Amino acid sequence: MKILWVGTGFLHPTVRGGQIRTLEMLKQLHRRHEIHFAALADPRQPEGPARSAEYCVRAYPVTFRNPQPRSPLFWCQLARGLASPLPTAVFRWRSARMRGLLTRLLEQERFDHVVCDFLTPAVNLPRHHECILFQHNVEMLIWRRLAENAPTPLRRAYFRMQAARMSRFEGRICRSVRHVVAVSETDAALMHSLYGLERVSIVPTGVDVGFFTPPEPPPPLTTDLIFVGSMNYLPNIDAVEYFVREILPQIRRRRPACTLTVAGWDPDPAIRVLAKTDPRIRVTGAVPDIRPYVWESAVAIVPLRCGSGTRLKIYESMAARRAVVSTTIGTEGLTLHPPSDIRLADTPEAFADACLQLLENPAERQAVAEAGWQLVSSRFSWAEAARRFEEVLEQYPAPH
Repeated sequence: MKILWVGTGFLHPTVRGGQIRTLEMLKQLHRRHEIHFAALADPRQPEGPARSAEYCVRAYPVTFRNPQPRSPLFWCQLARGLASPLPTAVFRWRSARMRGLLTRLLEQERFDHVVCDFLTPAVNLPRHHECILFQHNVEMLIWRRLAENAPTPLRRAYFRMQAARMSRFEGRICRSVRHVVAVSETDAALMHSLYGLERVSIVPTGVDVGFFTPPEPPPPLTTDLIFVGSMNYLPNIDAVEYFVREILPQIRRRRPACTLTVAGWDPDPAIRVLAKTDPRIRVTGAVPDIRPYVWESAVAIVPLRCGSGTRLKIYESMAARRAVVSTTIGTEGLTLHPPSDIRLADTPEAFADACLQLLENPAERQAVAEAGWQLVSSRFSWAEAARRFEEVLEQYPAPH
């Protein structure tokens, strides 16, 4: 098959869960199909286009530079977005050059399939009815949950406005495309109830177990708890702030020396300040390899209160043989069997107790970690996820 894959940006450096899912899926598809990849290219990240041959036969980069978060230009962009009917998360990625490129490609080339990767690139796609939409999240749900957990009335009002705009945009695009691919039964059911969708298929999340399995002998533990994720992403920022504010103090009443590592790309200033005010909190920023940080931690935490889709960080932590404590929202859409392979807790008190139970009982911690590893190693792979995606493409051929 000849496939045009349209993304928001290129896939390196790979710092977000959605990038990991797309990259691993495309590497598998690239072995058997002709992948053409079109995306916006930030000149500050030349690694992206330079490494695109790892997953496509031809790349079409369009130079595009969005303002850095919290810069004066960023705030100006947000202000302009207030006047747009589009959600700001979509508005800020509009590109006339990308739309022109895609129009030419669709007129001049014959593709068997056009895949819109995430919702955002749809703002630049000229013919939605020819596309398959790969929905990694139900985007409206993220903004609605951000509004529910916002700390101030002004932020609650802003997030509610964005949720309403995202709902209108997401519903319109989902109903106009040829088919939608969701990453879980939960997301598929939600899109059916929200947008009346009948054309939804499910492609499960995979994990590279061999890549994450720790070496022998395993590295010594140097920190108690670890949170992994792109730290400029609002749901991750909220999760860490919530954990440090409401959960960590309860843990430290029984375990005063408890340490926390926050590992992930581009930490927001609100996250960086945590390490400055608490010597037992480490904020790494971007790291060349996340695995040693996970291997050297006793328990992985996922205290998410916002978000959608499926969290790759949970399966990756399990593949790294780490016990995981998560909220129920953090595990949405994943095949899990709590409490044997993961511990779930939705209040600060319960979350703190779950962490302490695993930290203070190494045998129990090891049992949970082993059950998680057995689950992901026996049932989930990117090869299987790609095979399911191929089935969807074969079932819904593009109109010509």
